[in-house]
Amino acid sequence: MENLFLAPEHVLQGGYFQETLRKLQEPNTSIEPHNLMYPVFLLENEDGFQSVSSMPNVYRYGINKLIPALKELVEKGLKSILIFGIVETLEKDATGTNADSPENPVVKALPNLRAALPQLLLAVDVCLCPYTSHGHCGLLTDKGVIDHANSVKRISEVALAYAKAGAHIVAPSDMMDNRIKGIKDALVANRLQNQVSVLSYSCKFASSMYGPFRDTMKSSPMAGDRKCYQLPPGSAGLAMRAACRDVAEGADFLMVKPGLPYLDIVRQTKDKFPQHPLFIYQVSGEYAMICRSGDDREVETILMETLTCMRRAGADCIITYFTPLILSIISRKH
Repeated sequence: MENLFLAPEHVLQGGYFQETLRKLQEPNTSIEPHNLMYPVFLLENEDGFQSVSSMPNVYRYGINKLIPALKELVEKGLKSILIFGIVETLEKDATGTNADSPENPVVKALPNLRAALPQLLLAVDVCLCPYTSHGHCGLLTDKGVIDHANSVKRISEVALAYAKAGAHIVAPSDMMDNRIKGIKDALVANRLQNQVSVLSYSCKFASSMYGPFRDTMKSSPMAGDRKCYQLPPGSAGLAMRAACRDVAEGADFLMVKPGLPYLDIVRQTKDKFPQHPLFIYQVSGEYAMICRSGDDREVETILMETLTCMRRAGADCIITYFTPLILSIISRKH
């Protein structure tokens, strides 16, 4: 006993020996419905319904199937969604013409979603890759490299179209320099700056964990990769510069993507910009891994530990395909 460290700073277990005391040691880690955003995949076919083979319990919906599914989740507490449009029959071309055409499934669905679910926060992913023939997130020059100025112009046009159609949040995921300013300028010019927010995929890394998502969206590049505009996985400094850039250009919210492997980036971003709500995207590869981690009980335990760590690191909202399951877990606890 004489050799034990008994100074106050060494005696810790008196502070967490009971469940309520342990909760007091975990500030800012609660998981409530407003801390979740549910990604949904929207089909052209309004009555379509497709399962995603690489992502258990994830589906692609036509709007007539999506609204009833969302109504059930809203009754369980769902507060926000992130919409991804999928085209199967509309033509894909070099400039992504159908990213904002009147026939685009997102453009068509937004007014219906606003009418059917008036309290649900609607965010829309803004990118060209699902709609371009080359599968890249920006426009290309004749030499096959990113055409920066025209990419920003086109992405701003698409964001504005979604804003006019009824999106509460436009979320550019392309990682082009200056696209936040381009979008903000477009919103201001159309007097929408106080009705539509900009959620920037600020720190989006060139990760190997997007495979199931790209399979779902059919959005992989036809040639090359996205490493010239997505961040290298080891680049904490570049991630900070990207977040600083987007804040300077007027982003309302910031994001780190993927999630769990990049919690250090979440922490450094939140420390630098505590006044900006911070989103984290638990991507398709993370989802698939957790789904394979054991039986239902083990999956739930690992999932909630993971979400708690994301909140601890500084995330205010977690974009996750597990949202329906998490809402059920929250409901059981309450």
